[in-house]
Amino acid sequence: MKILIINGPNLNLLGQREPQLYGSQRFEDYVEELRSRFVEHQILYFQSNEEGALINRLHAAQQEVDAVVLNPGGFTHTSVALADAVAAIKLPVIEVHITNPWAREPYRRHSLLEGKCAGTISGIGLAGYELAVELLVEQEGRS
Repeated sequence: MKILIINGPNLNLLGQREPQLYGSQRFEDYVEELRSRFVEHQILYFQSNEEGALINRLHAAQQEVDAVVLNPGGFTHTSVALADAVAAIKLPVIEVHITNPWAREPYRRHSLLEGKCAGTISGIGLAGYELAVELLVEQEGRS
């Protein structure tokens, strides 16, 4: 199975940005750990701080991968266009958040992607990505 992980704005700063919330591990290192855990599957990774680049990558994913794990970052709460892109593609998408947005500031408690993704995992740190990959692999095995 081919799975694309897409991270949105500011997630390129993992390991440096607010380590009390997001941890101290760089995401590039974490992706390598995921790849070593799921050697029989191909895990691709893309990150951008730009909304249009994320949308374009989602569109292109339809021809390249079987599923997507998406952490839209701050675009979760603001981007109708990103939510529309998720709804438009014919791939399972699992929304992941390192922290629990619903336990944070009020403006973070609404996801415009709600109902457009196959599921949402939040509040368990980077382990949410691993859980998302496991769920997608399990789902694929049942089809």
